[in-house]
Amino acid sequence: MSQPQPRARVLQHSVKPELLTLDANSTETSSYIPQPPHKLTMLADLNANPPESDTTDSLHFSPPDLTKFNDEAQDSKPNLTSKEADSNATVEVTESKKSSSKLGKSRSRSSKLDNSLDYGPDNDNDQPSQGPSSSREERVSSLKTGLLHVAKKMPKNAHAHFILGLMYQRLSQPQKAILAYEKAEEILLRCEAEVARPDLLSLVQIHHAQCILLETSGDNSLEKELEGQELEDVLFKLKESMQSDIRQVAVWNTLGLMLLKSGRVQSAVSVLSALMAVDPNNYDCLANLGIAFLQNGNLELSAKCFQDLILKDQNHPSSLVNYAAVLLSKYGSVVAGAGANAGEGASVDQAEAINVAKECLLAALKLEPKAAHIWANLANAYFMIGDHRSASKCLEKAAKLEPNCMSTRYAVAVHRIKDAERSQDPSEQLSLAGNEMASILREGDSVPIDLPIAWAGLGMVHKAQHEIAAAFDTESNELMEVEECALYSLKQAIAEDPDDGVQWHQLGLHYLCSRQFKEAEKYLKVAASRSRECCYMWSNLGISIQLSEEPSQAEDVYKQALARATPEQAHAVFSNLGNLYRQQKKYDRAKAMFTKALELQPGYAPAFNNLGLVFVAEGRWEEAKYCFGKALEADSLLDAAKSNMIKAESVSRSSAARIGS
Repeated sequence: MSQPQPRARVLQHSVKPELLTLDANSTETSSYIPQPPHKLTMLADLNANPPESDTTDSLHFSPPDLTKFNDEAQDSKPNLTSKEADSNATVEVTESKKSSSKLGKSRSRSSKLDNSLDYGPDNDNDQPSQGPSSSREERVSSLKTGLLHVAKKMPKNAHAHFILGLMYQRLSQPQKAILAYEKAEEILLRCEAEVARPDLLSLVQIHHAQCILLETSGDNSLEKELEGQELEDVLFKLKESMQSDIRQVAVWNTLGLMLLKSGRVQSAVSVLSALMAVDPNNYDCLANLGIAFLQNGNLELSAKCFQDLILKDQNHPSSLVNYAAVLLSKYGSVVAGAGANAGEGASVDQAEAINVAKECLLAALKLEPKAAHIWANLANAYFMIGDHRSASKCLEKAAKLEPNCMSTRYAVAVHRIKDAERSQDPSEQLSLAGNEMASILREGDSVPIDLPIAWAGLGMVHKAQHEIAAAFDTESNELMEVEECALYSLKQAIAEDPDDGVQWHQLGLHYLCSRQFKEAEKYLKVAASRSRECCYMWSNLGISIQLSEEPSQAEDVYKQALARATPEQAHAVFSNLGNLYRQQKKYDRAKAMFTKALELQPGYAPAFNNLGLVFVAEGRWEEAKYCFGKALEADSLLDAAKSNMIKAESVSRSSAARIGS
């Protein structure tokens, strides 16, 4: 009777998303443009003595176009759950956690750059530690060394400092980028009129503004959405600045991204929508708007944004990955299990959508075969299709490409748990999964991980071990030890984030599966109070109260769940409410609830099974056998329907024999 569990926050879905099953999902996006990828080629002789002035032959490449720096290889943290759909900008930039006071100090040092160029230490410690492969790190390190050499050899070459700033900006080091941009701007402003370069100056100023926005944003994650008048002022300034210089779109796109990153999703939607009205062909803005809609729960508009991107730019992996993420989020909420096959029409729609997601991800892999986040998402698609072997191979590939990506390792561990549930000998898989989850907690100090999710993952392993041990009549001492491990992990997840209703819900489900209904009721009540709009928490609370033999309270709770349920969720709650009426011998009401559930989700196996039990109570054996048969037709793995069918056929034969005699 229990409902599908609501997904916990994503580690990383990332939206190059990492949509992980059960308690994680991660997604991350990247910027993209209509042209095929451009690579910036430097032809400067780093061993020669360069000229001191910013002449046209000082570097052998032309002034860059703004968009040409957007299409470098994209890297993901790895996350879903979504929570990490936050790294898409015109020139890819990432929020820094340094305070604005430090920014002021850094900017005040720019006057010293005339005689000595100091952009701070260039070790790799301030790069994201959960990132690209070693080969890319080597290329980045080599590029950094070359650019620093050029900038020091050409202290009056604005172009060299601008390229250096772009590199720091892409490495998520905005303070160092600001220093480089200020130096480039200072050189360009000193140029005489006949050699002035206004286009390059404009580019420098736009990128400079982006970095300042990121630095001054700081820790704004707790700020409220923009107020009405404040938002109107922002939109007015946006339209006004676009009229004077369309290139300002990059700065406003970054503002929309920052609002998105700081959790002010509705404000981000407003800014990005206004920006699209001014510049409808800005692909980066369209990408960010799609992510904003996704975070806002509007899957239809999110899908439309990404569909438009694919139509305009069919060969960019980011647009393919993001659209696949939306499809997996929308159609992958029901995983294989009891009642998953919800009628012929519904299953066909779901299968087609997941297949489209799979094809998008395969196409993206042709363009970026070493992108671990794409392999992880493809594993999720294969899992939803039911191809567990292919899912396992994809996860192994992702883990080899990014062995230090915690979200990928989490996904591997979750997959092992699922394998254990299908296996005749689950102990080895659960042991490996437990070791993986524990290693995430041990090694996660140096990388960003979500501790509640990590502890919940370890709790999933121990919970599965406990359920298997209880099913096979394990010795009481061993069973108690396994249960203590499960409870410790689940309670530790709560301790890491007491306000997260999902973790309370997991603990309540553990007690519910252990048939400790009063304990389950206690924790599920807390879960429902923490996440008041989650219908599944209310529905599972109703189940615990019903099994505690408090039917009147259970009915009220089920109605609370129905008030919060979407049309895609309500069928399961109607089925649970019908089961309550069946136990109360209110058969007409029960049949009405099951009929409603089947109207919303034709072929919903638990509803057919429970309706069959009503007919059994009424002595209508043929109708009962028909319902049990429909339940097994929808889900051949529903053991309750198998058992009920056998009993119904046996009683039906006995009744026929008595009548015949």
